[in-house]
Amino acid sequence: MEIVNSWEDHSWGTNGKGVESTLTPSKIKIPHLLAYAYAKATDLFNWVMAVCCDLEVDVNGEETFMVDTKIIASYCGRLSKLFGKPTGGARNLKVIFNDFPGGAESFELMSRFCYNNGRTAITPSNISFLHSAAQFMEMNNSVSGTHNLLEETGKSLEEMNYWTWSELLIATKKCQDLLPFPNSTGILEKCVDSLIGRITTSGEPSPCPSTSSPDSSGVRLSCDTRSTESLKNSFSRATWWFEDLLVLSTNLVGMVFKSMVSQKFDHVIIIRFLFYYQKSKCYTGTSDEKRKVVEAVIDMLYTLDWNSVSFKSLFGILRVALNCNIRKCSRTKLESMIGSQMDQATLDNLLIPSPYGMNYLYNVNLVLRFLKAFLHGGISQVFPIQLRKVASLMDFYIAEVSPDPCLKPSKFLALAMALPDSARESYDGIYRATDMYLEVHTGLSKEEKMKICCVLNYEKLSAEACIHLSQNKNFPSKCAVQALMSQQVKLKSLLKATGETKCYIDSSSGVGETGSKGKKNETSKQSVLYAGKLDLPTDNDKLRAHLQGMQWRVTELERVCLKMQAPMTKIMKSRVSNHRTSRSLPKLCS
Repeated sequence: MEIVNSWEDHSWGTNGKGVESTLTPSKIKIPHLLAYAYAKATDLFNWVMAVCCDLEVDVNGEETFMVDTKIIASYCGRLSKLFGKPTGGARNLKVIFNDFPGGAESFELMSRFCYNNGRTAITPSNISFLHSAAQFMEMNNSVSGTHNLLEETGKSLEEMNYWTWSELLIATKKCQDLLPFPNSTGILEKCVDSLIGRITTSGEPSPCPSTSSPDSSGVRLSCDTRSTESLKNSFSRATWWFEDLLVLSTNLVGMVFKSMVSQKFDHVIIIRFLFYYQKSKCYTGTSDEKRKVVEAVIDMLYTLDWNSVSFKSLFGILRVALNCNIRKCSRTKLESMIGSQMDQATLDNLLIPSPYGMNYLYNVNLVLRFLKAFLHGGISQVFPIQLRKVASLMDFYIAEVSPDPCLKPSKFLALAMALPDSARESYDGIYRATDMYLEVHTGLSKEEKMKICCVLNYEKLSAEACIHLSQNKNFPSKCAVQALMSQQVKLKSLLKATGETKCYIDSSSGVGETGSKGKKNETSKQSVLYAGKLDLPTDNDKLRAHLQGMQWRVTELERVCLKMQAPMTKIMKSRVSNHRTSRSLPKLCS
């Protein structure tokens, strides 16, 4: 607050030289008569104000008021202390307030109280301004005696529990203009607490008392056909206030949110309100307003239970956030929430266009950050089912983005190797994506191709994929050799397992099956010996021929296994029947 001398010598009703101007009706034209009368009235009003009002008050740079020092100071302790000091005989003073709560509107309401001998109508629409102004100007008993604005507004605030919902909402909305001032938080907290209390205790689908009845105060849940309708009514009872709170600013919504959390409100209801608030505000708001709303909603959602947040709604707010250039910290929070539910995503969710100015088609970096958030707690914190779902989704995503000619090899490798090897039971999807990438990016060197092929686990490739790889000219020859070698190892293990199973079955069969056992054993030994002698040549054509031969032997082994199933079934049936017969005989015959 500043006080300065601002007396100026005015010459009202003169021509500027101290001589009254003489204008006769003959000199005044009729069209100019009203303008002349208005100018004279304005001069007269200014002269009266200058004589009666000796204090000029500048309120926050918004508006300047001319008031009587004696009248205002008789109710305001702040001005009384100020003008109790000698002012050097100045006839006109000026006071500058830079932090007056509520601005010019609040000062005008306070001035009316002073000029009306300490009487004014206190309503929910002006109580926040009057109470904050009374605190700021120190309008207490020590100055005004019986007419105490601070005490009167305090009594009205004590009756806040008896206000209607509309009055409570109006008072809370008026507090928005008081947020920058620290001494106005008391009334704001009272309004917010009353709002939350009214929401908590209300059992009606509408805040209007006229539409309620005692019979509709509760919701009866039953197992009949009306149970669904009862649930809908219950939900509408819990969300009727959504539309009314849209008038609040993001700062006030933040205070309401903190109060709800402290009172252990249902997180599902809070989350639904935040998304409703965000959608409604972003529908008609400017880009800057959208950015502030999105940032505020993300910061609030981040403190709640993430499992209660809808994944679809998170992607909805992500689309808005990508166009608003939100803060990095808010963006990281949103990506963490989305990444924690990566197993619920679909391919359409991940196909997000790249930012403006980027050459590649899709926002690969964003998906990589999602995966990083998904694995933030470590692989031990992720369920195997979730891990496999994300791996399958990533196989489709990599296959979708691999034909992009602007996708760099480093990004392709980062996508393919983002998940651990245990996440995939088969690498056929990665192989197809790698094949498409190499087919589009024909200008890669052999070294770059070998690096890209390092993402493949040949032991988890199917036989069909290995055959296709051995005949695929897009892959280096070394990759074909590795694929065939892995298939040879698989074949050897299969032959060994088949031989052990066959020996067990033959040892369990009777003496009468010795001939067939010898033939099968001989066939198995020949197959194992042949596989043991098999050596992979360096020529690709010979490798393909050997692979085809191995496929033929696998087919023969499958036929042998099918033939062995019949004797095994007979043996098991005979053992069971013998066991039952022995138990059913009488004791004398046994």
